[in-house]
Formats: sequence, C-alpha cells, structure tokens
Amino acid sequence: MLLSPKYRFLFVHIAKTGGTSVRAALEGLRWRDPWYYPMFLCSRFSHLSGHRIAAKLPRHAKVVAAKELLPREYFDSLFKFAFVRNPWDLQVSSFHHIRRERPQYLGGHETFEDFLRWKLDPERPYQYHIDTSITLQTDYLIDLSGTVVVDFIGRYERLNEDFATVCDRIGIRAPALPHERQARDRKRDYRSYYSDETAELVARHFARDIRMLDYRFDP
Repeated sequence: MLLSPKYRFLFVHIAKTGGTSVRAALEGLRWRDPWYYPMFLCSRFSHLSGHRIAAKLPRHAKVVAAKELLPREYFDSLFKFAFVRNPWDLQVSSFHHIRRERPQYLGGHETFEDFLRWKLDPERPYQYHIDTSITLQTDYLIDLSGTVVVDFIGRYERLNEDFATVCDRIGIRAPALPHERQARDRKRDYRSYYSDETAELVARHFARDIRMLDYRFDP
C-alpha cells in the first residue's frame, strides 16, 4: 500500500498484478512530498518495535485497513486505486515467483498442477507466503460491508494504459513503467499450464473475483 498525502492517493497493492512496477514508477513522488520524511521515521519506529505500534500500512494491506485507520474525511478525499489480474494467469505467475525466490514454500510439489492442487487444498496448513495469492483480489477492494471502496480498478492486461489513467487522475505526467520481477522461464499463454480439472479448481476458488472483475479462462 502506498499513501501520498501531497498527491492525495492511496495505491492498494495486490500481489502479482504489476504493483511492484507501479510502486517503482511512483517512488520518485515521495521525495517531493514533505510528509514523506515523518512517514519514513514512523515506518522505521514501527519496524524497530516489531510493528507493535501500528504506524505503518503494510505493503499488501487491504483497503479496509486504511479505511478503518485513517480519518473518514481524509480517506474519502483520497484517490484510491488498485490493479487486478486474471486469476488463472495470476496463479501461474505466483508459482514461478515462489519457485524462483522461495522454493522452500513449494512443499515438495515441483510441477504447477501438483503445486496448485496442494495450494488450494483446504486441509493444508496456512502459510502466509503461499496464501497471499490465495486471497481473493476483491477482498483488497472492499470494506467491512462488502462495498467496493476503491475509485479505480486497473487491469494487469492493460497495465500501461490504465497506469496512464491513474497518473492523469493524480495530476502528473506518466513515468515509464519498469519491468519488475518478470519470470523468464514461463510460457506466455497461461492456459497451457492447465488441465480441465485444475482450471475448474481456480474457477471455484476465485468465483467471486471472476464474477465481480469479469474474467474468463479464455480471454
């Protein structure tokens, strides 16, 4: 999550949706924001305290965290945005990310299909680094009553165009988006990773995302 008091925006960062590139592109705005420096000190104090003073909005916090913590009028005045991704494609991206950077979390399941079945098994013990991509994307966009409270939902599938729209709303010239954390060993077509059975597993688990965000297995 990225909060800018000067430019009055709140970026809700859903994992594996291009958010690292968006954060990197907007990073320079921090140095122009006089609020950044006290926010940085609060963040460091929070880190040193083991985050027991709740002075920081975590990187992948849901929008409801900001709504509950920030003053109501201030929260309502912010331009709140997020990016989402086709759930089937997101699971392929998550698999490659874990295999590349945290292979110990594969649980001994080296192929995508075996890993996905294990990952979506409701009996599997919870592990945070796996379950960030199990959480519904729409959970990041809604408040406690289930109402979508972000103002703009961009799509990974048209990242550059939607990021330009975000920058226009913020009132800045759109900087170039860097290509962050791209997997070099994955196939371009996510559908090639799936059997009918595993595609249906994702369809069931992410049914609300698919319905609310209007995604399909075949784009």
